[in-house]
Amino acid sequence: MEVPWRDRNLAGNRGISMDELRLRELLVGVREGAVPVTAALDRLKVLPFEDLGFARLDHHRALRNGFPEVVFCQGKRPEQVTAIVERLAARSHVELGTGASAECYAAVKERVPDSTYRELAQVVVVYRRSKPEAREGILVVTAGTADVPVAEEAVATAELMGNQVEQLCDVGVAGLHRLLDCLETLQRARVIVVVAGMEGALPGVVGGLVSAPVIAVPTSIGYGASFGGIAALLSALNSCASGVATVNIDNGFGGGFMAGLINRLGGPAANRACGSGGEPP
Repeated sequence: MEVPWRDRNLAGNRGISMDELRLRELLVGVREGAVPVTAALDRLKVLPFEDLGFARLDHHRALRNGFPEVVFCQGKRPEQVTAIVERLAARSHVELGTGASAECYAAVKERVPDSTYRELAQVVVVYRRSKPEAREGILVVTAGTADVPVAEEAVATAELMGNQVEQLCDVGVAGLHRLLDCLETLQRARVIVVVAGMEGALPGVVGGLVSAPVIAVPTSIGYGASFGGIAALLSALNSCASGVATVNIDNGFGGGFMAGLINRLGGPAANRACGSGGEPP
C-alpha cells in the first residue's frame, strides 16, 4: 500500500526510519479501510519481539534505535543463525549478521536466497531497497594489512547504514610518511574509524591531526606481548590526543555503527534514519 504524500512528507521532515514508515502504512491502511483490523493485529503481535525458543528477536529495534537488530553469528549453530536472519529479514528491508563463517552463510543462503556474503568482513547482508544517495563523511583507516578484515566489518556496517565510506589502508606509524601523505583526506572526513593492532598507536596519531571525532578499533593482531589486542586497547584508551573514543578489541561493527550514528547527525532530516538503509555493501 502506498503511503499518502502528506505522510511521506512527515517522514522526510522528522527523520522516520523505513520500519516506522511500514508501521505508518499499516495504521493508514486501517484508518482508510484497506487493511482489516484482524490483519493489522496479526502483524503487530510480533512487533516488540518474537520468541523462537533459543532467541527472542527484537522487531522493535529499528523503531527505537533507527536500525534493525544485528545478528552476532559467532557461537551460534548455522541453523540457529538461519532461523534468526530469516525471521528478522521478513520484517525489515535491511539485515546484518556479523562474525559469520562461510558455512553459516551457506545455510542462510538456502533459506534467504537474496542474502549476500562479504567474505573478508565475515558478514551476511540482506538488502531489499533501492539505492538512495549515500552520505559522505566516513573514513576508515587501517594501520596494517592484517587489520583489514576488522576494518571491512566497519566498512560494511557503515555502508549498510546509508554511508559512502572512504578507506586508507596500511598507513601505520612504522612509516609515518604514508599517513602524512593522506593528510587532506584525513582532514576532509566528518568521522574517522582507525583500526590498529600491535602497539595500537595510530588512533592517537590521527587524533592529533584532525578536528573530526576518531573511533579507535584495537585489533588482536600482534606478537605475544600484545596480549591478543589488550596492548592496542590500552594504548587507545590512554591516548593523549583529544577526540579519540575506543570500542572493544576486533569490534569493527561497533566502530562502523558509531561512525554511522555520528555521520547522520546534523545532516538533512530525511537522511537521519539509518534504518532506511543506503548504499548496499
